[in-house]
Amino acid sequence: MKTHFIALAAVILTTSFVSSPVAADEQLAASICSYVAADSRNNLRKVLSDNRIRLSSVYSGVVCDGLPLVRHAIKHNANETAEFMIKQLPGSVVAASGDAEWAQSNGFAASPVINAIKERSAS
Repeated sequence: MKTHFIALAAVILTTSFVSSPVAADEQLAASICSYVAADSRNNLRKVLSDNRIRLSSVYSGVVCDGLPLVRHAIKHNANETAEFMIKQLPGSVVAASGDAEWAQSNGFAASPVINAIKERSAS
């Protein structure tokens, strides 16, 4: 009986530790998405700094409304935040993303972010 109790307690403790980081990651992603949509560059910087993460390390894992972060910013006319993110990412990632082509084909050809993407892709 005692071994069953210990085994049950171990399972409960293990599952509680496993589910907590997932909830925190989802909350962090939701915060990042909301700051990008609101064009709140300073709040985005703060949440990244407070969590001690670099944008380049989480960029590929965060999707907002089915879009990567830069496309989400373009869609919400968050030009300052988009340019900040583009500067933080390696040029090879920006070049391979296809964000400029996506913007032009989805009616965002006049966005000033396209120039920032092209400049960063060239470097």
